[in-house]
Amino acid sequence: MSERSSYKPGTPCWVDLGSPDLDASVEFYTALFGWQVPESENVEETGGYRRATKNGADVCGMMPLMQEGQPPAWSSYVSVADADATAANVTEAGGSVIAEPMDVMELGRMAVFADPGGAVFGIWQPGTFPGAGLVNEPGALAWNELNTRDLAGAKSFYGAVFGWDFEDVQMGENESYTTIMLGGTPIGGILDMDERSVPTEIPPHWLAYFATEDTDATVAQVNELGGSLMMGPIDLPVGRFAILTDPHGAAFAVIALSENAPPESA
Repeated sequence: MSERSSYKPGTPCWVDLGSPDLDASVEFYTALFGWQVPESENVEETGGYRRATKNGADVCGMMPLMQEGQPPAWSSYVSVADADATAANVTEAGGSVIAEPMDVMELGRMAVFADPGGAVFGIWQPGTFPGAGLVNEPGALAWNELNTRDLAGAKSFYGAVFGWDFEDVQMGENESYTTIMLGGTPIGGILDMDERSVPTEIPPHWLAYFATEDTDATVAQVNELGGSLMMGPIDLPVGRFAILTDPHGAAFAVIALSENAPPESA
């Protein structure tokens, strides 16, 4: 389903970018994905936060960096029924609070945390705004993936916080991939960074995948626009993907979804 007006609690529902140069980031991503990113109507109230749209539907957010030393990065948010109760679950399960639950006008209530491994994620309790209105279409969110160095710990933590289940699939002789399940539906994935010998200087993180019609063409365009290729393109049963960075170093992935892709992948 590409158009969304609601998300079951426990489902990733939104991503946003923190950028050191918001105007430059807007120029890069609009050229790459065809987004429309109007300026904030009330900068003082929103902190310069912008909502990007595709075909008239919200697809993601973009904002200036809020703290000194904050790295440019994409952040993933999980829809919840009660942000305050979820915050309590996070701390009880061993996570840490980065931003306490707060109201975002009438749009909803949010909070930001780090899991026990250090990966940062957010939660969103919807008010008038449920999250992305378009997914699994070119230029829209298609998948959310946790990259961790403690797979067992991640399963324990996120299972306790969101009620997720997990299915492990063998990808090769020494590599596996974990699919996050909610009520029998795949909603994201977990990758074991140590199993794949990811350099230690890359910290645990959540990675946002955006759909594209042609992964190779998108990779070429990213290079032309000043970004970089980190890995790929690689073919998988669910599609052809690549991991990239924008000109400021924020990592993201693109995937040309195949017919075997989960129907509710985002």
